[in-house]
Amino acid sequence: MKRQEQIEEIPIYMFLGFLESGKTTFAKETLIDRNFTEGEPTLLLVCEEGIEEYDREDLKKRNIFVEYLEDKDINTEYLLDLQDKYSPTRVMIEYNGTWKMDKLFSVRVPKGWTIVQVITFVDAQTFDVYIANMKAMMMEQLSTADMIIFNRCDENTKKAEYRRSLRAVNRRAQVIFENKDGLAEVGDDEVFLPYDINQPVIDLEEEDFGLFYIDACDNPDKYVGKKIHFKAMVHKPKEYNKNEFVPGRFAMTCCANDIAFVGFKAYYTGADKLKDRQWVMVTGEIGKEYYPEFEGDGPVIKVSEVAMTSPATEELVYFN
Repeated sequence: MKRQEQIEEIPIYMFLGFLESGKTTFAKETLIDRNFTEGEPTLLLVCEEGIEEYDREDLKKRNIFVEYLEDKDINTEYLLDLQDKYSPTRVMIEYNGTWKMDKLFSVRVPKGWTIVQVITFVDAQTFDVYIANMKAMMMEQLSTADMIIFNRCDENTKKAEYRRSLRAVNRRAQVIFENKDGLAEVGDDEVFLPYDINQPVIDLEEEDFGLFYIDACDNPDKYVGKKIHFKAMVHKPKEYNKNEFVPGRFAMTCCANDIAFVGFKAYYTGADKLKDRQWVMVTGEIGKEYYPEFEGDGPVIKVSEVAMTSPATEELVYFN
């Protein structure tokens, strides 16, 4: 069988989430919008069947081709056959919520296929149950996403709590909450900051580090040029240079009931003398730079002084 000779980038859009999380509804709405498909051949790979179904014949008229994939179909040869059959200019994958991501990522896909966006869908009504009982699978979907959409939200949805906790496991993802009518909700409650950002030096109490971390992630420009003083634990990633380290804290991510180390890269001439897990008082000025791992700008700290200190009274910090 002859393979295509001219290779161009073919963007892949992945939809993650468990059954009835809203993947199919979103995909149908997206595909019907010709501004997205532009009438060009689009291949939709569906890895599980839910209550919502696709009208394959109607989509075919729009130059959109639906293929249902089973576990055995996730292999290089079959994907190459689909590429030759349809010659798509884009691919959309509605992934099976119970499959590990490695099932797809470990397969050699056709040349040009490039994942450009991963969207994870979450039913707000069942989120806490899934986190409690299927944490590993849920966290893989959340940590991989570029966008996380909570749908079926109501007045009981803990939006602010979920948003803050997700920052600890995925700093780059945009988090959106939709009500039961499918409309995006705006005007989430602002985070109350227990410290004064307008003081000459932001002096953080031990328990305030979590809120500082979240607010600085969301609003880095607000902190650029600000001086700060806080207690932290030293973390020295192996890939960092001699003058770099991360002053941070272990934090409880309430939506995952998990613990994660959070903090920002810091530059300090004496960093090479610091050791992992030392407790220090850090004084410095907040700046901003591009983080490749998060695909965006984030805070950094230009440290002027580090002093050894006693451990924090409470080992963990929280995002509330």
